[in-house]
Amino acid sequence: MRLAQGIVIEKVETFGILKFSALRREVKVVDDEGNVTEQVKERTYDLKSKGQGRMIQVSIPAEAGEKNFDYNAEVELITPVADTVATATFQGADVDWYIKADDIILKKPAGNQPQPPKQNPDKNSVK
Repeated sequence: MRLAQGIVIEKVETFGILKFSALRREVKVVDDEGNVTEQVKERTYDLKSKGQGRMIQVSIPAEAGEKNFDYNAEVELITPVADTVATATFQGADVDWYIKADDIILKKPAGNQPQPPKQNPDKNSVK
């Protein structure tokens, strides 16, 4: 059982500040014969979520590229969606939640105002 389109997430309210931790795993493509290939299908990253108060795992497609941000760099999710997978058991069902996004990018500094160039006094300048 799956939710049709997943649950769209309000990023700031749900996650708060997100900080990059590490690559958790790569999921490889399986060919028609059941053999695992070297082609990466998706990557899952560990991110520290201030809003959740814990580490979360977010999967992004391989097309987004591998992310090698500095540890604790502030990041942002592009189009995050929460979804579930339920497995029927004899006593009901086990449900696993997961988060997928289109990409993980470095968060731009607040304001995004250009900084004035630094003044370096020249030895030959007139005072």
